[in-house]
Amino acid sequence: MKPVVVENIVKVYKQKRNVIEALKGVSFAVEKGEIFGIIGPDGAGKTSLFRILTTLLIAASGKATVDGFDVVKDFKQIRNRVGYMPGRFSLYQDLTVEENLEFFATIFGTTIQKNYHLIKDIYQQIEPFKTRRAGQLSGGMKQKLALCCSLIHKPSVLFLDEPTTGVDAVSRKEFWEMLHRLKEDGITILVSTPYMDEAGLCDRVALIQKGEMLSINTPAGITNEFKKPLWAVRANEMHQLLMALKEDPGVESCFPFGQQHHVVFKQPGNDRQRLETVMNTGQYTNPEIRSIRPNIEDCFMALMKQ
Repeated sequence: MKPVVVENIVKVYKQKRNVIEALKGVSFAVEKGEIFGIIGPDGAGKTSLFRILTTLLIAASGKATVDGFDVVKDFKQIRNRVGYMPGRFSLYQDLTVEENLEFFATIFGTTIQKNYHLIKDIYQQIEPFKTRRAGQLSGGMKQKLALCCSLIHKPSVLFLDEPTTGVDAVSRKEFWEMLHRLKEDGITILVSTPYMDEAGLCDRVALIQKGEMLSINTPAGITNEFKKPLWAVRANEMHQLLMALKEDPGVESCFPFGQQHHVVFKQPGNDRQRLETVMNTGQYTNPEIRSIRPNIEDCFMALMKQ
């Protein structure tokens, strides 16, 4: 039995005269004990999907099960078996760190001591602040407290909705290290994120945009689907170079990526020579051209164009 199965889920929101289709027939399945990433920008449908799977929303159509339980008919069983960390900090800000943890343990009918082994590595980092009110914690500390509270009842499936948004790079790295340790305890983890670089930290990822799944595969599998040669170019005049490449009829796509532009041609062949011609025509200074391997973000942009 797969821990999470989603079949053709549709979610629609009605706002005055507008109808917004947040999820458009989404389907996927998650294997036991894997870290499954839902990767996409804000507004892609990630939060709606997680709220349906944690029984907080009802889909317009389709079916989903968590640990074999139907998300509509068996919502009580699911709520006792899953952990959910929403995107916005949702703990009691006037309670201390320790009081929040004790409260969540109590409502699930357990104790901190019973499942302390699950949260020990995380809680030890915030324990020096256990008497501090949750609202006075830093972003990284709030994140760790929220994770402790979602784990204290030993869930079989853990849902984390954009857990690293708004925290510093060090906290992001520490958080993913925690997730891989939790995976070793047999917990199935679904994590959503807008950060494409976090896709490589998952066992499998689903790329989602405007409520549709663009691709579901391992990170390596997704990048291997990118078939055309990819080029990185740069010069001192980056904006002018970007405009020139976008206006070239032979260029399929050109996007800025950090300190360089990534370029794909419609019909590959003599690509370096064609890029050198653009550089020479525009008389760009300090030009650089090199062939590169695509990353997840390159694949996402290509799938969006399709």
